[in-house]
Amino acid sequence: MMKRMKTYSLKGGDIDKRWHVLDAADHTLGRLASQVASLLMGKHKPDFTKHLDMGDFVVVVNAAKVRITGNKLQDKMYYRHTGYMGGLKTIPLARMMERRPERVIEMAVRGMLPRNRLGRHVYRHLKVYAGPDHPHQAQVNASRKREAAAAATSTPRPTGEQPS
Repeated sequence: MMKRMKTYSLKGGDIDKRWHVLDAADHTLGRLASQVASLLMGKHKPDFTKHLDMGDFVVVVNAAKVRITGNKLQDKMYYRHTGYMGGLKTIPLARMMERRPERVIEMAVRGMLPRNRLGRHVYRHLKVYAGPDHPHQAQVNASRKREAAAAATSTPRPTGEQPS
């Protein structure tokens, strides 16, 4: 007779939210955006569940110092429409980096998130700042304290013992 296995289903209260601070200085825009999108969705966690908000909060600082490769500063355009006839507006990446560098990272990350309710929900967990300062230091510190407390309560293995 076969033993019945039960599938473990993660509940909303079991999800551990953390805060990550990423420095965008000298990081390539697309590579940074994909890393941020992965953290927002929670794909870095071993118990990732596709239909739940598993992700963490992400604070990106120094958005003005992100690296743009190739000729993208001149060639890449951002488009928006006013809603009126002939109302298509184009903004080159160079002008967008001058005016609102944090918006460039936000738009790159948003394009990598799912296009549904969950994607819109996790997008709100992203905070981007042009300079090195951000107002979320208290949340980041609390998250690090929780991590340290969890690491201190876990039982360490004696040295030389192999994990099974």
